[in-house]
Amino acid sequence: MHSSPTTAPTSVGAKKLTWFDDLLLLGIMAVLAGCGLIYEYLLSHYAGRVLGALEAAIYTMIGLMIVSMGIGAFAARKIRCAYTGFAILELSVALCGALAILITAAVIGFGQQLPMLIANTIGLPPDQLPQGGFIGSLQKLSEYLPYFWGVLLGLMIGMEIPLIARVRQSLCEAHLLHNAGTIYGADYIGAGVGAAIWVTLMLAIDIQLAAALTASFNLLAGFIFIWRFWDNIAHAKLLLAGHIIASGLLVLLASHGPQWEQQFNNLLYKDKVIYAKATRFQQLTFTERLRGNDLPAVYSLYINGRLQFSSQDEHIYHAFLVHPTLEASARHDKVLIIGGGDGLGLRQVLKWQPQQVTLMDLDADLVALFKNPDDTMPTRLRHALLKLNDDALNDKRVELVFDDAFNGADKLIRRGDKFDAIIVDLPDPSHPDLNKLYSDMFYLKLKELLSADGAITVQSTSPYHAPKAFISVGKTLASAGFNMQQYHHNVPSFGEWGWSIATLAGKAPRERLQPLTQLSIAEDWLTPGLIKGAFEFPGNYYQDADEVKVNDIGSMQLYQYHQQAWSENENLTLF
Repeated sequence: MHSSPTTAPTSVGAKKLTWFDDLLLLGIMAVLAGCGLIYEYLLSHYAGRVLGALEAAIYTMIGLMIVSMGIGAFAARKIRCAYTGFAILELSVALCGALAILITAAVIGFGQQLPMLIANTIGLPPDQLPQGGFIGSLQKLSEYLPYFWGVLLGLMIGMEIPLIARVRQSLCEAHLLHNAGTIYGADYIGAGVGAAIWVTLMLAIDIQLAAALTASFNLLAGFIFIWRFWDNIAHAKLLLAGHIIASGLLVLLASHGPQWEQQFNNLLYKDKVIYAKATRFQQLTFTERLRGNDLPAVYSLYINGRLQFSSQDEHIYHAFLVHPTLEASARHDKVLIIGGGDGLGLRQVLKWQPQQVTLMDLDADLVALFKNPDDTMPTRLRHALLKLNDDALNDKRVELVFDDAFNGADKLIRRGDKFDAIIVDLPDPSHPDLNKLYSDMFYLKLKELLSADGAITVQSTSPYHAPKAFISVGKTLASAGFNMQQYHHNVPSFGEWGWSIATLAGKAPRERLQPLTQLSIAEDWLTPGLIKGAFEFPGNYYQDADEVKVNDIGSMQLYQYHQQAWSENENLTLF
């Protein structure tokens, strides 16, 4: 990657490679490597959290950036002056890295609002919003903007190592035998430090603030480089002025950028966004719809851009999730809920007066918002959330466990726990990490935790929009030794939705529920007739069930079924 094995300083004011300069250049290289890795994670993270992109998008981003870095390394040979080129490069990387997410959020938000703006301008009714043609293309293309920035940043980051190598060589009177190896060593170490910073710090702060902070290190590297090699850089004063102006821009982006980005992201939602919070694991967005006529406002929660519940009809989903399970269980003293950190399912469980409920959720910050909402949340939303879950998370009978369910189940087994009923209220398997929580291995763990006369229910995605995924959940439960049956009902915010219920011994769930004439608890909405009717499917619904595969651990089969189904129904967006 160096220009010539015997290249000597080319300008009169050129410095020789002192130990200080060498240490400085290697330190700069390590810092830039860390910044480059963080940019990869930032763009992937943004796509995943705000756009609801697939897990594959993360690997696509990293792959694109690596290829682009390779192309950038070749392109660096066309830069005549390594000193000037490197100074310009760091200014460019800082600006692109700091602005990429904000610009992407603005374009995507504008694309989502454009149909409504056009409809309002020319007087179209709400059910005739223009969606196709140029508007549809704009909306679709805007989803690929993170990849555009990834390629652009990859090209520039790829130029850094060759340019630093040429600078080191030009400062040395003899050929640097291990020039490339030394720089790559600094690069790898810096990348490792960058990964550690991402995990320990960047995940816990706003993504736009993280971008601005990362870009500031590119600018700092540029400042130091200009100061140390001033005589070797063409137009050094102009580049210094550019770095100063960019520094002012970064201060502005660090202080106001997160708010601007959130305002652009809010344009993705049909209702007004009144609160948003990024936790270590996900982006939480709460919306509000005022209805007037003394009707209560409708509050909805979106996680990573996907609707989790609407206060208007969440009672339908959670009633079907909980009450058939506990009606089919011989006892209700000890209940396990996996997921459900909003406490809405827990509210339904507590109607059965259990002695103890263990609720296991990965995200402690999400649970905290529904247990003790912080002061930054609007007062009306705080009151609405506690009213929705009936302050269930503060009930003394509730044990909160914060852990990944796959590993957390092992801890409960080691504790010797047995539960009369288990309710699995996890997000759809739209992510490889979630796929394992729908696997035969996971259900075998739950089998050890369930009492022999108990029942378990698993939310199982839409039987209408993702039939193979729905059937696969049931077949996977059955493969783990459960006596499994499935049921479904319409939840207006989601459409047709389904659950899988299973027992270990004795009668099958539907047989246990068949004699039911009155629910065992006071329930305003759900009736025995609705429960029994929910087990009915069209006559040909399971005709191809033999072709649907069990989700063996490591197979990613359910994830593939789910992604295929929902990609075919892209128009069914939940924004």
